[in-house]
Amino acid sequence: MSNYYIRNMETGKLELHFDKADYMALSDDQKAKIRSNFLFSRGTGAWISRCKFPNLYRPECVAKELGLEDAGREGETLTFEQQMDRKMEKAERRAERMEYKSDKAHEKGVQLQKPINDMHGDISFFTQPNINSSAGRAFTNRRNRMWDAWERGFEEFKKSDYYAECAEKARRTASGKDQKDKAFCQRRIDEAEASIRGLKRSIKEYEGYKKVIENGEIPKDKFGWELKNLTSEKIDSELDRWYEIMENEIGKSVYYHECIEALGGIAFNKDNIKKGDVLKIKRWRGTQIVKVLGKGSKNISFADVDEKGWGGKCPYADIIEVVKSA
Repeated sequence: MSNYYIRNMETGKLELHFDKADYMALSDDQKAKIRSNFLFSRGTGAWISRCKFPNLYRPECVAKELGLEDAGREGETLTFEQQMDRKMEKAERRAERMEYKSDKAHEKGVQLQKPINDMHGDISFFTQPNINSSAGRAFTNRRNRMWDAWERGFEEFKKSDYYAECAEKARRTASGKDQKDKAFCQRRIDEAEASIRGLKRSIKEYEGYKKVIENGEIPKDKFGWELKNLTSEKIDSELDRWYEIMENEIGKSVYYHECIEALGGIAFNKDNIKKGDVLKIKRWRGTQIVKVLGKGSKNISFADVDEKGWGGKCPYADIIEVVKSA
């Protein structure tokens, strides 16, 4: 089997494996579809999908359109905690690469601008008019090349800043800084639990369709439309995928719950916060003193104590302390 695709369970990505001659024989349109959904990995000698499970619908459609054989799965599924550990390890390596590129781009920018910088103070160099002679043209060409290098130096400095920004983001991921923020963790928990609830509804609905099909009838959706193309095999395939997604979402919820517990838990909720309480809350620019205007199951609405009329919402996880009780 020379042309096939597999799902790598460790990375959660789809891999396309081609015989080189068969790949070269593909049309430009087919190659464009591959490049838009996959990246070539020299290490594995395969095309690796840009996205990962559970967002593999489009890459899988491309693989099927190309007539590649489904070779199943490879490797073992990682727990969500293992996925996060792997993500942080990769981020650490990426940060090192970006920092190296940033330093190199900065060095190149300095080198490109050095000839002009060295001429600072030499007024005649910058004011010398163009002279139509052999020496004059040579001087003008040399000065123009120096100015061109000066301009290219700015582009290198921009690259250096870009790589430095990428390195900073990667360092944040590698350090697990987000996992040390209770509000961030709570938002991830809320997302996971919302996804689990949606998956449960879909699973229940499709299990109902399956029973109808087993009874020899055609299932109908909630609007009364007949689902003639739905088969037991399609339902089983979709159920397997949903159960797999649910397992990952449960692992995600557990992981972030453990992160919150490691940070000391969330001390405040709708039961111990009252309307009218004055609170100190965590904000992106530091801390803020606010007065509670209302409360819900997950967030409070507030008005700033010092800035009349200014307000907003924040989760209970962002409350640092109660400054004054109502």
